[in-house]
Amino acid sequence: MKRLTDIVSEQQSMQSVLGLTDVFEGLASMRISQIKNQVLSSQVFFEELWEIYSQVRVSPNFTYGRGVSKPEFDKELYIAITAEGGFSGDIDQKLIDWMLSSFDPSKQDLIIVGHHGALQVSQANVAFKRYFKMPLHDNNINVLPLVNQVKRYKSTTVFYQTYITLMVQDIKKIELKNAIEEASTSHQKSIKQLISDDYIFEPSVESVASHLENTMMQITLTQTILDSKLAQYASRFRAMRRANDKATDLSAELKREFSRTKRFIADERIKEVINGLSKAGPVT
Repeated sequence: MKRLTDIVSEQQSMQSVLGLTDVFEGLASMRISQIKNQVLSSQVFFEELWEIYSQVRVSPNFTYGRGVSKPEFDKELYIAITAEGGFSGDIDQKLIDWMLSSFDPSKQDLIIVGHHGALQVSQANVAFKRYFKMPLHDNNINVLPLVNQVKRYKSTTVFYQTYITLMVQDIKKIELKNAIEEASTSHQKSIKQLISDDYIFEPSVESVASHLENTMMQITLTQTILDSKLAQYASRFRAMRRANDKATDLSAELKREFSRTKRFIADERIKEVINGLSKAGPVT
């Protein structure tokens, strides 16, 4: 049986765990709310850009901001977006396994975002071309290095985590070109084409269209990162909730154990007193 001092020490540890899990749970919930608002704002901006782009594009094909230039590699680019640390449950492993099930080094090159995913890919003995850290901050995410890589390939598929509800997260993949075009389909209007006979485009209409494509790629990649962050924060919230529930149960059990131990010690002392009186014999 444990000593009372040991039980008290464990109770104090459980109270510390409860306090920490409450704090981290609150932080995760706050971050989720902030990112949701940011995603909504960026979607409105994206729709405005697409409306302008639809008026100036001179080709029905989305060129990934390359204009008339051809891609450097005649391969598909895979981008896997994962957590920076390992505190993300099993969703990163699920994402990597799914991505690797269709990965063929002769047909695709691989870029990893997030140290946890890079570690898992390395453990699977799969080589990747580049690795980028998952942005620490949720605002002003710089995705230009990713965009520059995307422009080198004929097409790009992004694998990332997606937020469904606070308690449910899943994995998803999108072909970047299709995702950009589909994001605007529900908002397309009958838009008048702006032609160079009526307007002056500097330095050229192709350059303007390429610049807009670059910007829309930045928005779309940023949104996939933010969606991944939402899923990661939700996963942490769930982990903290489970840890909090477990700590609560353990704390209650320790309280019961403390009462049992205290009662046992009191009973033993009473027995010792009675035995001592019995050995002493009657008082004369």
